[in-house]
Amino acid sequence: MFIAMNRFRIALGKEQEFARIWKDRETNLPQVPGFLAFHLLRGPSDEQCTLFASHTVWASREHFEDWTRSEAFRRAHGGAGQSAGLYLGPPQFEGFEVIQEITGTTP
Repeated sequence: MFIAMNRFRIALGKEQEFARIWKDRETNLPQVPGFLAFHLLRGPSDEQCTLFASHTVWASREHFEDWTRSEAFRRAHGGAGQSAGLYLGPPQFEGFEVIQEITGTTP
């Protein structure tokens, strides 16, 4: 498995707008080969910003890389620069190969 994450520094007071943009955008991820899961995460705030992260889980790095070269990827990221004042800098990408996975069961 491969986990792809982007960290976003969002201006204070813009958190709801950022979350709304993500929730309202069209996604084709469930139909993309190798896609397993997506999470939008909200982290801590400081005096400048609130930290968010997008977290996608893929069957393999190759599946993720194939998606980044696809038309679905271009459509999903087409309006990324249209939210002036929302982002404090560009997103920071981090990619991880899964070494170990432990899952739980629902009681």
